[in-house]
Amino acid sequence: MKKVKFEWDENKNRYNQKKHNLLFEDAQYAFADKNRIIAKDIEHSQDEIRYYCFGLVGTQVLTVRFTYRENSIRIIGAGYWRKGKKIYERNNKIFR
Repeated sequence: MKKVKFEWDENKNRYNQKKHNLLFEDAQYAFADKNRIIAKDIEHSQDEIRYYCFGLVGTQVLTVRFTYRENSIRIIGAGYWRKGKKIYERNNKIFR
């Protein structure tokens, strides 16, 4: 099995930590959830295609915004967002 490589801009990582209290190093774990959901970011208007990963990390659903660059997943932003939690729960048929 090929190991997945993650990368990010360190300035964005520090900004994300201040804004959402979450480091990109920790955001990687959303991709390890076997029930994770990957969705295309249809609102992104730049040339690069972007995606969302909704995955369970510990007891919370984490939303990670990312893109693919060469052989890496480049993390752009991450947080515990209500919309991502709703998408995850609906697609995994979790009702609370």
